[in-house]
Amino acid sequence: MTTLPLLTEPVLFTGPDGRARFRDAPLLLPEGTPAARLSALMGTAGAQWRWSPAGFASDFHCTGTLQWLVVLGGRMEIGLRDGTARVFGPGEFFYSSDTLPAGQCFDPQVHGHRSRALDGMPLMTLFVRSAMPGARG
Repeated sequence: MTTLPLLTEPVLFTGPDGRARFRDAPLLLPEGTPAARLSALMGTAGAQWRWSPAGFASDFHCTGTLQWLVVLGGRMEIGLRDGTARVFGPGEFFYSSDTLPAGQCFDPQVHGHRSRALDGMPLMTLFVRSAMPGARG
């Protein structure tokens, strides 16, 4: 039996209580060749580059659009309401589906996550929007 290679995809999502959480999900690589494994093709709705200056820090917010975020330069910390944080560096990514629960108004004491650039360096990121609402959330 052949085992397919996989990546670990961090997923930022909104839990049933409305709070942001991380979970790691397997991302199978069933396509391509033994020398270059590929995931299944995923539908996208566009991409956007972002540059943030050294010292960048956001307030708590929810993701407005389901998207993959890829760090290209610098290091980015994503902080959650429970005090936990994850750091992503160049070449690392996560799927952001931390959206505001339907019918709720944003509560800065409950909802969302914050992000900031680390190490006194600018942050360069690529956002790739998902074409499928609710995908991977």
